[in-house]
Amino acid sequence: MQKTLDVTITYLEQTSRPRFQLPAPPAGKIAFIRVEKPPLHFYRYLYDQVGAPFHWVSRRYMPDEDVCDIIHDPDVFIYVPYFNGAPCGLAEVDARKVCHTPGTVEIKFFGLMPDFIGKKLGRWFFHNTLDLAWALNPERVILETCTADHPAALPLYQKLGFTVYDQGHGIIEWRG
Repeated sequence: MQKTLDVTITYLEQTSRPRFQLPAPPAGKIAFIRVEKPPLHFYRYLYDQVGAPFHWVSRRYMPDEDVCDIIHDPDVFIYVPYFNGAPCGLAEVDARKVCHTPGTVEIKFFGLMPDFIGKKLGRWFFHNTLDLAWALNPERVILETCTADHPAALPLYQKLGFTVYDQGHGIIEWRG
C-alpha cells in the first residue's frame, strides 16, 4: 500500500544543558543499553517497530550499505531501552561533524514500540537520551519532529526545554 502524507516539520534546539533530575524508572525491570555497531537486521527491526506507526522513511528505503555506514560510525550512538527483558524503543544520537555545524549533536531518532507506549517509559527514556547527548559536550542539541509523529512528542520536547528554531513542510511517501 502506497500513500503520500503532507507533514509540517518542526526543528527544535537546546543551547544549554537543562538542569533536571532524571525521573525514576517506571515499575518493572528496566535497562538502557548502548548498542555498538548493531547488526543491520537488529537496527532495521528497531527502526521499523518504532517508526512504522509514524511513517518513518529516511532509513526504511535506504540501501543496507548506507545504513551500516551510518550506524557503525563511531560518532553515532544507538541506545535501546529494555522493559522486562524485551527491547521497547530506539534512540539514535548523531554527533558526526560532517552532518552538522561544529558543536551540534542531533537526536536523530527517538521513540517507543507501540506495545510500550502508555507505560510511563517515554519521559524516562527521553531524559536519559538527552542526558547522554549533552554528555558529548555540544554547544547545542537539535532534533526534529513532524505532524506524523506521536502527538505527545512535540509537547514533551518543549516541556524539557527545546525551542522551535524553524518549521517546514515535507512529503512522506510511504510504501507500507
